[in-house]
Amino acid sequence: MTTEQRPPVHERPVRLTAVLDTPLSRWLWLVKWLLALPHLVVLVFLWIGLVLVSVVAFFAILFTGRYPRPLFDYTVGVLRWSWRVGYYAYGALGTDRYPPFTLADDPDYPTRFDVAYPERLSRGLVLVKWWLLAIPHYMVVAILEGGSRLAWFSTGLIGLLTLFAGVALAATGRYPRGIFDLVVGLNRWVLRVTAYAVLLTDVYPPFRLDQGGSEPEALP
Repeated sequence: MTTEQRPPVHERPVRLTAVLDTPLSRWLWLVKWLLALPHLVVLVFLWIGLVLVSVVAFFAILFTGRYPRPLFDYTVGVLRWSWRVGYYAYGALGTDRYPPFTLADDPDYPTRFDVAYPERLSRGLVLVKWWLLAIPHYMVVAILEGGSRLAWFSTGLIGLLTLFAGVALAATGRYPRGIFDLVVGLNRWVLRVTAYAVLLTDVYPPFRLDQGGSEPEALP
């Protein structure tokens, strides 16, 4: 039996960076739910496509050990699009710049999300990682996101902290830096888990809160 290549434990395939825009409007956050509606319509169809793509990718990995690159890019693009909308709206409120309608990376947008393409993935792990191995993280994500999650809004801890940030903006015109760092860190945790659950990587998400807009230099 041949031994499958496994990524090194220090590899960081999932990367999220964010820059807090300043100044931010005191009141725009009150209507971002309305402004983001066109994105919701598009994302509904994109996420339906992501579910179908994930099924195809599951069998591709199971039989070949590879995630087809076009399907991989699509899945990463949907997560990237969703995160940009969340960053603009009630996943973070970190910018007033309207998100672009694209799956591609936008280096000029104040937040970026990417996943390194794996040349090989474990054919055995694909059977269990998205449900059994990820269960501990799912319990954490349930607290962070609450009972429901839309493209730009959560009812859990992330949503509560974002609401505090919005109230602070309205009262002072400033986004508290400590809340921003925490919100981005929590979203980073969620996206790491999501990338693992949709089979984009075999690297298990760390049980570690990496706060702030920059990725840590290295994972232990």
